[in-house]
Amino acid sequence: MYKNLAETIQGIIDVQTVNEERKTVLQPLVDFVQQKANIGADINLHFICTHNSRRSHLAQVWAQVASAYFTIPNVHCYSGGTEETALFPKIAETLTDQGFNIFRIAETANPVYAIKYSDDALPIIGFSKKYDSPFNPVSAFAAIMTCSQADGGCPFIAGAEKRIPITFEDPKISDGTPEQVQVYAESSLQIAQEMFHVFSRVKR
Repeated sequence: MYKNLAETIQGIIDVQTVNEERKTVLQPLVDFVQQKANIGADINLHFICTHNSRRSHLAQVWAQVASAYFTIPNVHCYSGGTEETALFPKIAETLTDQGFNIFRIAETANPVYAIKYSDDALPIIGFSKKYDSPFNPVSAFAAIMTCSQADGGCPFIAGAEKRIPITFEDPKISDGTPEQVQVYAESSLQIAQEMFHVFSRVKR
């Protein structure tokens, strides 16, 4: 892990602020990961939000990092939306501030980012896409609904073994305000703490 990212992670682990209510919400994801780990199967996690621009990307990235930190093998994290937009630039900025190395690999209206947490790990590819994009898995995955709008608007996700609602408040509410930087940082850290809680509970 990069030094600044390792420091962010240490802060996450030291704080441990996941409350009992959220632990209950997260338990079905813990159970899904544990079930797959027990049989040595691929653990495919597909985080879904409305626009695939903010929360779903944060969850995808932090889940992948948490699985690497706790050395849980065969974890593959994806994200998608009910519609395609673009990864919101403040997400890339926030993750960079928290220690990731991020660079654009395609300059388009829907840019494609390489998100690296270590020089020796494959980058996480970040861009907005529909949940049924060919880039995402078609079977044997958990569909994790990160916003209530997507959860209500997607009553059926084809190919999903399990559907798990884990909703987060949208940092978009701070856009254009003096609090934007702080709100995005706090949103990212909350999601990180919860993904680290999930993978810390998985027994190998």
